[in-house]
Amino acid sequence: MVKRKRINSMVTTIAIMVSAVVFSVLLVLYIIFINHILPQTRKALEGKALSIAHTVALTPLVSKGLEEGVSKDIQAYAGKIARRNDSLFVVVLDMDSIRYSHPDPALIGKPFVGGGQELALKGDDSISVGWGTMGKSLRAFVPVYNDKGHQVGVVVVGFSMKRVHDIIKKNEWTIILILLSGALLGTLGAIVLGKKIKKMMFGMEPSEISRLLEERSAMLQSAREGIIAIDAEARITLINVEAERLLTAAGITGKALESYIDDYWPALRLDKVLKSGDVKLDEEIDLNGISLLANSLPIRVGGEIVGAIVTFRDMTEITQLAAQLSGISVYADALRAGAHEYMNKLHVILGMTHMGMYDELQQYISGTVSNYQSEIGSITRAIKDPVMAGFLLGKLSRAREDGINLVLEEDSYLPESAQAELTHELITIAGNLLDNARDALSDMTSENKEIRLAFHYGEGRLICIVKDNGPGIPEPLQDNIYTQGFSTKGENRGMGLHLVRRSVNKLNGHLQLLPGHGPGTVFVVNVPYSTKGDESK
Repeated sequence: MVKRKRINSMVTTIAIMVSAVVFSVLLVLYIIFINHILPQTRKALEGKALSIAHTVALTPLVSKGLEEGVSKDIQAYAGKIARRNDSLFVVVLDMDSIRYSHPDPALIGKPFVGGGQELALKGDDSISVGWGTMGKSLRAFVPVYNDKGHQVGVVVVGFSMKRVHDIIKKNEWTIILILLSGALLGTLGAIVLGKKIKKMMFGMEPSEISRLLEERSAMLQSAREGIIAIDAEARITLINVEAERLLTAAGITGKALESYIDDYWPALRLDKVLKSGDVKLDEEIDLNGISLLANSLPIRVGGEIVGAIVTFRDMTEITQLAAQLSGISVYADALRAGAHEYMNKLHVILGMTHMGMYDELQQYISGTVSNYQSEIGSITRAIKDPVMAGFLLGKLSRAREDGINLVLEEDSYLPESAQAELTHELITIAGNLLDNARDALSDMTSENKEIRLAFHYGEGRLICIVKDNGPGIPEPLQDNIYTQGFSTKGENRGMGLHLVRRSVNKLNGHLQLLPGHGPGTVFVVNVPYSTKGDESK
């Protein structure tokens, strides 16, 4: 009876301790919300006011009305914007702070009240709180410029401070209710936890403990990753089914449990992780022809290393996914470049239309269309694969953005591929080689930046040559350029040539960096290439 009372007292103490921790965490969260999250509500409204003001300031109707001294259209437009965005007011001022719009039409033509527009009249955005004809408000000031770049006025967008305080108050109460709910759930959780501990102390049978161990084992065995764990003496204490399958496929057999990891799988070097405590993530391991991606971590208890664990997986699926993603990124980059160039041309057309330069506009459009058709014609004559042709058009646009002359050699010829996968791999190869060449030229100050691309097909093989006139690759670095993660351009780089070599190997081709005979770099790719139908040149 005394023992039962002691245990009940222990359970109650645990429940109180858990509740205290929950309340402490909730108190800290409340302080964080009050001091950091709630002020974001006001900042969000400030950002919204600035966004609305910028939109109005960039509207040609507003700048034109200010230049002509006409407020009718500005008043109608400002009122519509204010209603749609639920703002207190949208006021347009000229350089003398005279209103061209106001919720009260009677105040149009009169000076702005409340101050704060001084910075905007000097060309700078500003945010302030002030009193005006509509009470206290949070106001955003943005300058207005005409199409010649001269400032002609200011846009003021305001939100009622009462609304700002109401939103902040509402959010504060929401946070309080959430924290109170968390406190209630924490208290209930502490009570439930106490009951669980009580049940474990008095009701758990050996069979129940055995069941828990079986469930843990079932979870480990059902994992798709291979899992191996070792103890402090580097003996294997756990190996799941997937690990045994992968190791058996690689020719490693025999009893694993209780064996030393260095004897069972020497190449893993898990015993070094046990000694050093270092974490090895995403390590590529070649195991008798099978490529594995492994993560090795030490197991710490009380700050001491008591073992180590490794999880690993066949890289085939990961490699396929990486190849797909790399191809998608190449497609996306080409599309982005085309869209960017298209938008630039639209901006030119819009500007020339506003300035009434219709004859010059006609000449510009005619020249653009002629150049584009000529460019398309030269590519489609040489590149018969439509996917590759579209991809190269995007690369041409991107190169022009960077001030680089990308030239497709006149004697190039690429027939349409019989396999979509072959086209995808070729785009991965050409795209990464072109991107590397563009990166090599990006730091050059010379105006003569050039990349030359050539495709030569014959007797079932395709040769792709990418040449640039950049600084070249220093000979000491040439042995490492295909290593994943190796780059002279900084961190999180060094994937391009690694992906190129992987795609070339996948196609059973050859990749070669030609020895330099001057500035620049030349890569030559030679791969088998099957065509669609009879594709003789």
